[in-house]
Amino acid sequence: MQLGHNSLSLALPSSATINLLLSERNRFGPDYLADPRPGATVSTDPEHEGGDSVKLGVTIWFTEYTIGPAELAVAVEERGFESMLLPDHTNIPVSRRTPFPGGGELPREYSHLLDPFVALAVAAAVTKRIKLGPGVCLLMERDPIATAKAMASLDQVSGGRALFGVGGGWNLEEMENHGTDPRTRFRLLRERVGAIRSLWTDEVAHYEGSLVKVEPTWQWPKPLQPGGIPILVGGNGPGVIDRVLEYGDEWLPAMALTERALADDIALLQSKAAAAGRDRIPVTVYGAPPQQLGALEEAGVDRVILGLPPAGADEVLKALDQLAANVA
Repeated sequence: MQLGHNSLSLALPSSATINLLLSERNRFGPDYLADPRPGATVSTDPEHEGGDSVKLGVTIWFTEYTIGPAELAVAVEERGFESMLLPDHTNIPVSRRTPFPGGGELPREYSHLLDPFVALAVAAAVTKRIKLGPGVCLLMERDPIATAKAMASLDQVSGGRALFGVGGGWNLEEMENHGTDPRTRFRLLRERVGAIRSLWTDEVAHYEGSLVKVEPTWQWPKPLQPGGIPILVGGNGPGVIDRVLEYGDEWLPAMALTERALADDIALLQSKAAAAGRDRIPVTVYGAPPQQLGALEEAGVDRVILGLPPAGADEVLKALDQLAANVA
């Protein structure tokens, strides 16, 4: 799949890369937890702006049979990680019409996933430092007014630590269950983000799009962070860089198969941002193994999200301790 104009060819779309790293059918091997490449520098500072070190976060598929969000969030913060992002799937239609991008059967955790907003609220209540957010929220499956309220509330109760990852998804029948036409999901995503920004920043919110309409309305609380919560636009597919520039604050690609190719796309993003009069756009890479941290830093990556297995406390905490060896 081609990304951008002169960018690399990715063997898998973003969701597939994440799936291969996180699913039960593709368990983390010993190489995933190996030491990072020489020269990697990592930061635990949530206010770090990039340029001299890479921030490290984690992700996990919380279910009723895995470690719970309170226990893991405390452990993540204690070990010095900067953030925790959580995936989002409301349901999995049994038809399974859309093939799993990772190949084979869809992993069990997809249909058992805890609601990310509930899990994030629990995590916020037991932590003081780590940034928290959905990564990514399937916004084309969620009401924008309710989602704006949920995210603003999370930012308030966390003390201004929320991040908001959004993406277009891959499971066509799942989004159809929510009344979304897959052919127009990226337009719907853009318009719902626009409506949410108005709800976060305007005293009287209002949005008028072709698919999303919000009549003049009041909604509080507003996010604690000035200007609203950072929006991380997920994806590796065609047009994602333009989507980041149009309505995002940061880019959230999954790990490409070659760091050089990712570096080319980051350079393209920053070049387009400069041409549009924007500051440098932060980049968070989802699902990279820690041994690639050095190359990712050189490529201009600001944050890397490392995967944890969807398992019980003993297995997850052991994996977390191994990943924590990469945190300075």
